[in-house]
Amino acid sequence: MKYFLVAGEASGDLHASNLMKALKEADPGAEFRYMGGDLMAGAAPGMVLHYRETSFMFLDVLVRLRKILRNLGTIREAIRQWEPDAVIPVDYPGFNMRIARFASGIGSRVFYFITPKVWAWRRRRVYRLKRFTRKLFVILPFEVPFYRDFGMEVAYFGNPLVDGVQGFLEGFEGAERWKASKGLDDRPVVALLAGSREKEIQRTLPAMVLMAAEHPGYQFVVAGAPSIAPGFYETWLEGTDVGIVHGETYALLASSFAGVITSGTATLEAALFGVPQVVVYRTGSMAYAIARRIVKINFISLVNLILDRGLVLEVIQHNLYPGAGAELSRILEDPVHRERILEGYRELGAQLGERGVAERIAAHMVELLQKGKA
Repeated sequence: MKYFLVAGEASGDLHASNLMKALKEADPGAEFRYMGGDLMAGAAPGMVLHYRETSFMFLDVLVRLRKILRNLGTIREAIRQWEPDAVIPVDYPGFNMRIARFASGIGSRVFYFITPKVWAWRRRRVYRLKRFTRKLFVILPFEVPFYRDFGMEVAYFGNPLVDGVQGFLEGFEGAERWKASKGLDDRPVVALLAGSREKEIQRTLPAMVLMAAEHPGYQFVVAGAPSIAPGFYETWLEGTDVGIVHGETYALLASSFAGVITSGTATLEAALFGVPQVVVYRTGSMAYAIARRIVKINFISLVNLILDRGLVLEVIQHNLYPGAGAELSRILEDPVHRERILEGYRELGAQLGERGVAERIAAHMVELLQKGKA
């Protein structure tokens, strides 16, 4: 059968490439066309457009609207001409909601993989998803009852981060060897994940560096984001004992005793590596004021959202240094508190499922398509 996947960023490229490999196993005759990245290109031929052609910051969107619309037209026309058995949008909601609408309109089956966070804000998008998708393949367990309340077809087979983390650990050299290879000493490591964008780093890293000065018995190491130039961090790290590694976030988490983590996917990754953490987040004053009015969730970290309780402390907007610093001290010094967090992580792991997420999703997609042809 023929599958057309649309991924618009690095994380979508990763998850879509794993799904493509699994689809080839479940359907030996699988053919692919896609918008995606290098990982998808490595999984199978068939690239129509590289996602870097659609990756713009907000202000760029205003300037490059004509190119974005042209890219949308390219993907729509490729779908129309190729007539795939299934169109699979992967995350990237601004672009992919339009693709889903188009594909549905010409009669294609649309399986949305990693759905927009409509449960957090702009919930009216749920009705567009319902109109334009055949089935949703979600990666967070609480999304199942949310979508079913709207009468939608939804499937949850676990979170693909489980595959990524466990696969990494199988080939990992071990914390001590890794630390030695990076020139780190024997002290326990505290991972500092300040975010993947320059503004995030500017708003969180200064407080993290201040925390490091209070704990000389630990070595603090920043996970340098792949998209950020190494020199960008020097403003805050120069003259301190805080280290940095680039492109090795999983190795850092696998070697860490604790972490200070900026809200995002990294909070869930830290939990899967068993790293007790304090979660921080800071944005601009106006953006924060708007978010308080429109965001409809009780927590910001995926750990707490999935567990539906405040397992890890979230320090938002103000007082990152004193608030998060006090919680970090507690994590480092109170073994009972650490064990409470680790016990919560074990409960979280049970909800995230076992390895083989992509394989289970692919098998179900193929089954649905075969039934549709019967």
